[in-house]
Amino acid sequence: MILFGACLALASLAAQAVGFDVAGFVAANPESFAALAMVGSVSLPNGSIIAIASGYGSALPVTIATNASPPVLTSTAHGLANGDFVEVSSGWGRLDQKVCRVSGVTANTFNLEGIDTTLTTIYPAGSGLGSVRKVTGYTQLSQILSSTSNGGEQQFATYQFLESDTEKQIPTTKSASGLTFSVADDPTQAGYILASAANDDRLKRAVKITLAAGGILSYNAYVSINKTPSLSVNEIMAVEATLSLLAEPVRYSA
Repeated sequence: MILFGACLALASLAAQAVGFDVAGFVAANPESFAALAMVGSVSLPNGSIIAIASGYGSALPVTIATNASPPVLTSTAHGLANGDFVEVSSGWGRLDQKVCRVSGVTANTFNLEGIDTTLTTIYPAGSGLGSVRKVTGYTQLSQILSSTSNGGEQQFATYQFLESDTEKQIPTTKSASGLTFSVADDPTQAGYILASAANDDRLKRAVKITLAAGGILSYNAYVSINKTPSLSVNEIMAVEATLSLLAEPVRYSA
C-alpha cells in the first residue's frame, strides 16, 4: 500500500500539467494500476551457468578503433561473426583486458557491443589500437554450491586545507576485486580439470556467467583453485575456485 500511494502521488504530480485525472483513472482501474506499481527488478541467481574459456584463436591486429558507442574496430579479414566473444588488448586502459561480444560484423570491421568510448578524455582518439583474440570455446564450471565477491571498494585521497575545519576526499582507484566459488569436490569434472590447469599455468582466462534470465556477465581473470577439499561432518566436500579480475565485467541483457 505504501508503494501504491507513492506511485499515485508521483503520477498525480506529473499529470497536473496536462489535466489528467489520475485519481479517477485509478478508481476505475485499480487492478491495472496496482500491477503497474508492483513491477520490480529483483532476480535470483538460481540456474546461472559459469564457464571458463577453453581455447582462443590467434591474435588479430586492430588498426583503427573509433570513439563511438559501440566502438568500431578495423582488423583486415578478421573472420569473426556476430555473437563471438573476444579478449581485447588495447592502448585504452579502460578497455584493455575486457572480454566483449562482437556485433555489426563486416569483412574488415566489427563493433564491441556494450562498450562506449566516446569520452576522449578517457579514450584519447587514435590511442586504442592493439589486438583481439576470439574465445573459441567455454567449459562449464559445474557443481557450484555458493559464491562470494570481494574487493572493488572505492579508494580516496583525503586532504585538508590549513584554514579549513573539515577534510575532503577525491575518489582515486578501486581495490582489486574477485569472485570465489565453492565447488563440490570432483576432480573428474571438466570444469575442475580446466580450473586446475589455469591454476598451474597462470594464464588469464575469459569467464562467462550466463544468468537464468538470459543476461551475460563477461569477465577476464586469473583462475586459481585450492585443491584441498573441505572436510566437515555432514557437509558436502568442496574446493574453492577464485577469479582474480583483470577488468570490470561487461554486462549484456537477455
